[in-house]
Order: sequence, then structure tokens, then C-alpha cells
Amino acid sequence: MRIILSPAKKMRREEVLLPLSQPVFLKEAQKVLSALRAHTPDERQAIWNCSAKLAQENEERLKTIDPARGTSPALFSYCGLAYNYLAADALSDGELEYLQDHLRILSALYGSLRPMDGICSYRLEMEAPLSVNGSKNLYDFWGKKIAREVLKNETTVINLASKEYSDAVEPHLPKGTRMIHIVFVTEVKGALKTKGTLAKMARGTMVRWLAENQITKEQDLTEFSADCEFLKERSDAGHLVFLQKK
Repeated sequence: MRIILSPAKKMRREEVLLPLSQPVFLKEAQKVLSALRAHTPDERQAIWNCSAKLAQENEERLKTIDPARGTSPALFSYCGLAYNYLAADALSDGELEYLQDHLRILSALYGSLRPMDGICSYRLEMEAPLSVNGSKNLYDFWGKKIAREVLKNETTVINLASKEYSDAVEPHLPKGTRMIHIVFVTEVKGALKTKGTLAKMARGTMVRWLAENQITKEQDLTEFSADCEFLKERSDAGHLVFLQKK
């Protein structure tokens, strides 16, 4: 069983812990960076889809970034909502070891990351309009590579990533493997809807719960009950639906 999670746009600047491993796709990351550096600053701002101030910050990063010299573990580098609720700083060594084995953080720059892979601060989304080595976009550039790495020695993917990132994996699942989507919904005027902010919080909380309980069997996923309730009648073999409490 392998779990996938999206990265976050916001990243920590300080180093909180030494990495234990290197990203698998360093050569590919260098190619992505080369393609990004080939553009003008104005073009890069459009690719990053950010303000002028953030673009300038990322221009400074781009001058010195070296994927092979990442100094902070991926799990501790991202600091969006999901990562805040995951609370990696509070995990035990055993829980971090579990995540190193079972969790993969997807990245437009690095492809697939283990939690303790050393990375640099960067900004790049999977849907960014960037061509690398003649590819149509980043999905085309990465092709089957991310899916193959995520599923190495595994047959089931637990999807806690956004569609933007799970789309880099799901179309390339080998025969005999499958993806289980974890869906968090809230009740709005009698209808069940996914609210982005609440879903991100729940995804991080679930990753922490998986680590704390060392979950390795997919049938145990339905036991997750942190401020939510499993909806058996709304679920199927490929989707586990949880109703979030307000």
C-alpha cells in the first residue's frame, strides 16, 4: 500500500532536520530546471502564476537551486494546510519510518519524493505551462515515471492528493494495480460537497493517523474517524467517502 500526497506552494526556509535520502529523479529535476531557466523572467512569472513580488523571490531561488544539494527533508519543507495538520514535527522515529516506506509526495520538479528526501525550496505546479525537452507539458514530460516509482513493489495507491497531482499517476497505473480515492465531504443544504480547505486539513490528519497506527491494510482505512464519519453507502471499491463534522 502506497499513499500519495500533494506538495504545498509555501515552503519553509529554515532547515529543521537533516535529510536521510536523495530524490530518485535528480536528472529529471535538472532538466525541468534547465527548461525553466531558458525562459525570460516575464515568462517565468506566467509559468509560476504568481505576483511580481513572489516572482522576484523565485528568481533569486533559481540562481542557486541545485536539486542534488537539497538540505531539508521534503516532509518538513512544505507548510501548507495538509502539512500543518500532518504535524511532522510531532511524529516519532517509528512513525517517520512508516511514512518513509509508505508515503510519496508528488512534485512537478522532483516527480516523486520520499518524506526524508532532501529538497530545495522551489515553486512549480504540475499544471504549469512548461515544456521540457519538447514535451507538451509536465504531465507529458513525466509520463509513466512517477507512477512506476510510486508503485514500486506495491499494487495499491491510497490517493490523498489533489486531482492536479493524482492525474500524474492514475492514467499510468499498470495492469493489476489500483487507486483508492479518499473523498472528504461536508453537508451543504442537504447535499454532500467537498470543501477544499477542510479536505486539505483532513488529508494531513489522515496521513498522521496512518503513521500513528502503522496502517498497512486497506480494509483498515475505514476506521479513520478524526472529526469525520465513514459513509459506507456512498463508498465503493475505488472511493472511500468520509463525512466531515462541522
